[in-house]
Amino acid sequence: MGFPVRYYCPHCGAVVEIQREGYLSDKSVTPYPLAGWKYADPDEDFDAADGVRLVCGQDGDGVRWTDDRSSADDVENPGGESPCGSELFLSFVRYVDGEEVEPEPEPTYTTIAGRGPSGPREPSGPGGFGE
Repeated sequence: MGFPVRYYCPHCGAVVEIQREGYLSDKSVTPYPLAGWKYADPDEDFDAADGVRLVCGQDGDGVRWTDDRSSADDVENPGGESPCGSELFLSFVRYVDGEEVEPEPEPTYTTIAGRGPSGPREPSGPGGFGE
């Protein structure tokens, strides 16, 4: 059996209570998954996972959303509907070869629209541009 631990939704501040074992160390609760972490649903055996994927307001086995709401200053939408139905991710501390693993952000790619210049402009002579 475990004991209840409380967290709040980073989107709206709704408070959830999860039954879990005490040996699991929390890393963070974020609105996005950490790169390289594997998440379990709350009704799965998340002791073997790197974290738990929750849906704000969705009760389940060992998960109970309370009527409380956090007033923390990092809640994205403190005045919005609560619970909001958004995903949130409880991440546990991970170790590889006895060393704590720090999350690395997912790479982001940007697509630039249109066909820009084919190359840089060059000076037309020793005097500079446009001579």
